[in-house]
Amino acid sequence: MSIADATMGLSQEPAALPLTRSEAAFAAARQVLPGGVNSPVRAFRAVGGTPVFIDRAAGPRVWDIDGNEYIDYVLSWGPMILGHAHPAVVEAITRAAERGSSYGAPTLAETELAEVVAELVPSAELVRLVSSGTEATMSALRLARAATGRTKILKFAGCYHGHADLLLVQAGSGVATLGLPDSPGVPVGVTADTLVAPFNDLAAVEALVAEVGDQVAAVIVEPVAANMGVVEPVPGFLEGLRRVTSEHGALLIFDEVLTGFRVALGGGAARYGVTPDLVTLGKVLGGGLPLAAYAGRRDVMETVAPAGPMYQGGTLSGNPVATAAGIATLRLLREPGVFPAIEAKAGRLVAGIAEAAAGAGVPLQSTHAGTLGGFFFAERPVRNYVDAKTSDTARYGRFFHALLRRGVYVAPSQFETLFLSAAHGDDDLDSTLEAVRAALAEAT
Repeated sequence: MSIADATMGLSQEPAALPLTRSEAAFAAARQVLPGGVNSPVRAFRAVGGTPVFIDRAAGPRVWDIDGNEYIDYVLSWGPMILGHAHPAVVEAITRAAERGSSYGAPTLAETELAEVVAELVPSAELVRLVSSGTEATMSALRLARAATGRTKILKFAGCYHGHADLLLVQAGSGVATLGLPDSPGVPVGVTADTLVAPFNDLAAVEALVAEVGDQVAAVIVEPVAANMGVVEPVPGFLEGLRRVTSEHGALLIFDEVLTGFRVALGGGAARYGVTPDLVTLGKVLGGGLPLAAYAGRRDVMETVAPAGPMYQGGTLSGNPVATAAGIATLRLLREPGVFPAIEAKAGRLVAGIAEAAAGAGVPLQSTHAGTLGGFFFAERPVRNYVDAKTSDTARYGRFFHALLRRGVYVAPSQFETLFLSAAHGDDDLDSTLEAVRAALAEAT
């Protein structure tokens, strides 16, 4: 059953979603999985209700185990930039798997993917493949400490860099969803060298670095803060971070696990013209399979074993099936016109949501960066985590469920992102914006 088709008369409130099988599946999952899920935001705690259990996906759509169909703007939290089950990516995965799913030895595909990354991403002179975004950021920070001989790290409130202990301080994404300032189980000593500043506040950074600049190994930042919603850097902010870190001998790390190949083909560094010393990548890089990387200046990356003394390794690093998916994805994404078309769709969707909210008299702040979109139910523009937390999360929850009933699947949290893909068509955007108008009226 297609909910989008079944609810064409959007002036009437659609019937409640049939989720009998998802409800039973969630109950069974809670018996063997903590909270019934393998990543907290999937549990729908921020919006309430039963999480939909997905059965299959194709193009811009997903189907749950009850047969409900949705236009998907979660896209596995970003990786599926070509859409689900793209034939070329599926073929690449299949052919790679037929030759063996893991070797624990070097392959030609590892080098090929690293070469593509080096061509696209500023500063990526050497690339180390790993298996997750958390592993990438954790390793990049270890590398920064090893390369500089310093210990302190500066991050920004609301920016999420994975679940490594030293970074679970005023984090975004699922941590923001749960309203946690940090996480139990993280010893105070582990985060003692983690400094936190407000995003988009260069003066605060300058003040912190003025006090302890000779101890700061790195400043890590999402060039577009995309784990507290989507918040672009104000003019001069990234340039200021580049200047401050250079002046004090610290490394600048762009965490582009989410924004890489999303805000521009070359990520935030390409979009804003600011080149970091190190960059972390993930999500799109693996084409839907577990794959990430950290990369950067040759002189810094040569500190990594076996070229240098800083140890980092992994059994599945550079997995041949994942690298095949990544190569196929980036090859298609680089074709003329593909990325600009996705970017235009994101712009159209975000503008349409803002227009619908204005027409309904609903306070809403919208943002758009490359193929990412976002919005906040807030009175004032959002420039940092403090601003983001003023959003009306209760209204977002009502809006989320109103959209879900109309066959539109967005993130089950105000503090996440709208992801667009090459597979989304004009008809999908038309249906989505029609649903948005009805959902805004319902979610007052």
